[in-house]
Amino acid sequence: MELTVLLISFSLLLLLGVPVAFAIGLASVATIVAAGLPIPIVFQQMVGGMQVFSFLAIPFFVFAGELMLYGGIADRIVRFANSLVGHVRGGLGMSNVLGCTLFGGVAGSPLADVSAMGSVMIPLMKKEGYDADYAVNVTTHASLVGALMPTSHNLIIFTLATTGIASVSVFSLILAGIIPAVLLTICNLVAAYYVAVKRGYKTHGRFPGWGEVFSAFLGALPGLLVVVIILAGILSGIFTATESAATAVLWALLVTAVVYRSLSWHNFLKACAKACKTTGVVLLLIGISSAFGYFMALYEVPQKTGELMTSISSEPWVIFLMINILLFLLGTFLDMAATILICTPIFLPIAAQYGMDPVQFGIMMLINCALGLNTPPVGVTQFVGCAIGGVSVGQVMRSILPFYGALCACLFAVTYVPAFSLWLPNLFRPVSG
Repeated sequence: MELTVLLISFSLLLLLGVPVAFAIGLASVATIVAAGLPIPIVFQQMVGGMQVFSFLAIPFFVFAGELMLYGGIADRIVRFANSLVGHVRGGLGMSNVLGCTLFGGVAGSPLADVSAMGSVMIPLMKKEGYDADYAVNVTTHASLVGALMPTSHNLIIFTLATTGIASVSVFSLILAGIIPAVLLTICNLVAAYYVAVKRGYKTHGRFPGWGEVFSAFLGALPGLLVVVIILAGILSGIFTATESAATAVLWALLVTAVVYRSLSWHNFLKACAKACKTTGVVLLLIGISSAFGYFMALYEVPQKTGELMTSISSEPWVIFLMINILLFLLGTFLDMAATILICTPIFLPIAAQYGMDPVQFGIMMLINCALGLNTPPVGVTQFVGCAIGGVSVGQVMRSILPFYGALCACLFAVTYVPAFSLWLPNLFRPVSG
């Protein structure tokens, strides 16, 4: 009965449009009342869920991303990307993909990525004769790479969600996301080129020469170095994965305020305010999800879900496919952080039972959740992209299939070929622990 109260109350609150964090909290309180347990359990679980040292990385990574967003990094990255591929058919679309990937590497947030790169590239692409739906689809899908990059705070959230289930180090997850991020970028480039050729977009200009490419690269290099500093610092033992987030903030301040001199005092305050707001929302969601996870464990939701899946098939590839489908469906209604926190305790034990490494599962989940960010009704990156492009969600969805195909190709590659996500962590196993 208590499990029924938990699931039905949570579903009804979501359907009524209640914010996810409050829906989770109210569903937990309703379950407490139905079970006759003391209500302080909810608050104990919330406080305990937020008191984890490694969570210090979340506000630092978020703040570093906001400083990059408001500090003018995007313009230099666009110039570098455009110098590489801007001359080929659909070149601005491919430049957009590369630019979003590079900016996603330093910002670590799909939403910041689509906000920064979209505001630059979408109007430019429309001005050069590209359709608005194409410009939006290229930008929103390419921005999802940011969820896999070393500066992504979603990596930290996943390690929290595995507490008590599996031992996953933050650095192993950082390494695991690098090759899938490259693979996803290649898939996005193919999709952008395919649609550009199909629609007959013209080429724009000629290759500027390697001198211009090198000059643009030098201009973007200080901003791009944040990823190198994080990885090199952890590998060399100079700082931990948590301390790397603070280092990212210091580097972002140095680059934007001293090197580029593009961070005004007004934009600095805006970055501080936005980082505080985002951190508060994420930590509230983490605390409330801890209480929700407590009840799911208490009433054996993972075990019952696993039994249901096993009754359908015992083939690992079928189980993994069902997990992906369920994650996708849930991701269309939940924010990325909420999906990770709620679904990891349910599906990770099932995937591990059928031979999937927890690190591989983490990257698979992040890609799947990123897909949800670009799917209504909660597709925040798509909504931002459509607002910038001045185009309706319905129009964008009508031409989204090639880009969905690119994302799904990467998702299935990571799901069924473990080496894509496990080769680098295994290579540095003594370092990553």
